[in-house]
Amino acid sequence: MKGNIRRVAGSTLHRVTRPVPAASLPLPSRRQADRPQLRRRSSHDALRVMGCTMLFAACTAAPDQDRPSGPPWEIPVVVVRYLPTSDGDVVDRSATGDWGESIADTRRKTDSLTAALVAALGDGSRYRAYVDSAAPPSLRYHVVHTEERLEPLPTFDKPGHDVPMTDYAAIAAALDIVGWVEDEGVKEVWIWGYHGGVIDLWESNMAGPWGDVSNSDRDTLDLPVTSRTYTVYHYNYQRGLPEAVENHMHQLEAVVNAADGRDSTPGDAWSDLLFWGKFVGSDISHRIVSPRCGWSHFPPNAERDYDWANQRFVESDCEDWRPDRMGATQRTNCERWGCTSLGWFRYWTHNIPGAGHTLSYGGRPLTNWWRLIGDYDGAMREGYGLVVR
Repeated sequence: MKGNIRRVAGSTLHRVTRPVPAASLPLPSRRQADRPQLRRRSSHDALRVMGCTMLFAACTAAPDQDRPSGPPWEIPVVVVRYLPTSDGDVVDRSATGDWGESIADTRRKTDSLTAALVAALGDGSRYRAYVDSAAPPSLRYHVVHTEERLEPLPTFDKPGHDVPMTDYAAIAAALDIVGWVEDEGVKEVWIWGYHGGVIDLWESNMAGPWGDVSNSDRDTLDLPVTSRTYTVYHYNYQRGLPEAVENHMHQLEAVVNAADGRDSTPGDAWSDLLFWGKFVGSDISHRIVSPRCGWSHFPPNAERDYDWANQRFVESDCEDWRPDRMGATQRTNCERWGCTSLGWFRYWTHNIPGAGHTLSYGGRPLTNWWRLIGDYDGAMREGYGLVVR
């Protein structure tokens, strides 16, 4: 157990943190004291030194992590919520821009959303669970630590942004994310915060020895670079579960597209790619040009972004998807997933090649694509792609 954190329900750790004068701050723990401290004008200046140093060490040192046997791959999560308040009872709307509910209600909401998110993400990794109720998950999430900070999100002025940008480096330092990742094996950090037009944020952000593959500007120096990969997700507690799940959908798209080579493929050849062309059924336009399985914003029958409730029927082979188009097609519209965004995300992820699939492409078996979320470092070390090499 870390420092003075107390254990609460289950295995989750919970700590409430309030801003305190510097003179009253406790001495750092031995682990923190032993870690080199950087004197810096900002968290970003420090990361430009620390990031380069740690990236070199991480990429040249022999990996000492135990190789996970998944699926399912375990994903330990640290959760932090920022509840700015001046009186300790109500969230300060002047800080959040659009949220002024009580601290107690906001705490209950974020706790409930966190639990629902853990369940939804694990369930979503079950291959074709809509026809096999016993389909096993490829991912298993568990929260190992929850922290509450009664202060605004730290921000800084980032060129190209009209409002202050969330300072993820400062958050990482406050939470000792380096320690959680290196010592405890944490793979994800979930931030419950706000948007309200007063700050900017990234829905997902990655750091580690293999760079930043995320739904962000992919600045490799905006988070501490560690010897293990971790991903930071930033949610808005003014919204609900569908919006939080969508952050993860975009991260999945980012890592699968990267493994498939889309980042280095000319746009006019995207329709030939295994994931974006043959699974999604799209091209450089991001629209559906061939109704297959679609992507997070575009179901196979979609005609525009976020078209999750479109009742237009199309012939799609998603439920019998095979890269070579040998699968059976069926008339499909939004009724298949309940005509909601959350229903679509669940249906879509149930079609991602996962545990127990028997798919192949060009005579080679497809891999379990969820490993790119559950064991990114192991996948990168092995040159893991979407088909067995």
